[in-house]
Amino acid sequence: QVQLVESGGGLVQAGDSLRLSCALSGLDFSRYTMGWFRQAPGKEREFVAVINWSNGSTAYADSVKGRFTLSRDNAKNTVYLQMNTLKPEDTGVYYCAADYRRSTNLNYQYAYAYWGQGTQVTVAS
Repeated sequence: QVQLVESGGGLVQAGDSLRLSCALSGLDFSRYTMGWFRQAPGKEREFVAVINWSNGSTAYADSVKGRFTLSRDNAKNTVYLQMNTLKPEDTGVYYCAADYRRSTNLNYQYAYAYWGQGTQVTVAS
């Protein structure tokens, strides 16, 4: 059974940091590109960050570049999204997504086959 389980969300103040985790089970984690997306109230889900399965390269949305860092630990089947200098506009439900050996359209949510349930991040001003 494939499972993506996010954790680490919460309520923080602007300028604080959070680290989200996403654990993948039921698949060969090392062969999956892992992405993060978020959805704010009343808005569509948007791309946040992605880490490539083959070489660990990363890409970020412009809105989080320089503040968020995505990493993966293949031994633990987990990706980590370190979020620093959080802003109120970072508020939303954060979703982890996975797709097998994906190397294109990495910021396109419909390209991902597997999704977690999401974790809430709320940044108070």
